[in-house]
Amino acid sequence: QVRLVESGGGLVQAAGTLRLSCAPSGHTFSRRPMGWFRQSPGKEREFVAAISWSGGRTAYADSVKGRFTISRDNAKNTVDLHMNSLPPDVTAVYSCAGRSVRTIAVVTAPREYDYWGQGPQVTVSS
Repeated sequence: QVRLVESGGGLVQAAGTLRLSCAPSGHTFSRRPMGWFRQSPGKEREFVAAISWSGGRTAYADSVKGRFTISRDNAKNTVDLHMNSLPPDVTAVYSCAGRSVRTIAVVTAPREYDYWGQGPQVTVSS
């Protein structure tokens, strides 16, 4: 059974930093693209960041460019999301996503991913 297990969520002050980590089990995603998405209460899931299988290419939502960094360690089969300058009064569940089909591209569309984590909640206080 494939599982994506995220860690690192919680409460953080505005303008603070937080790192989320995703560790798949039951399947290696070391040669597959991966991504992070988030969903706030009452809103649809939105793309945050994605990374190619090699880690050489990344993509970010305009709202997080310059503040968030996605990275991966294929030897450890993990993907991290470093978040800086978090805006106040924002709560969202951040989910890690993995694609089962190999591609060299960076994948930003949620429909292209096959596996999803439950997601830790990130709450930014003012």
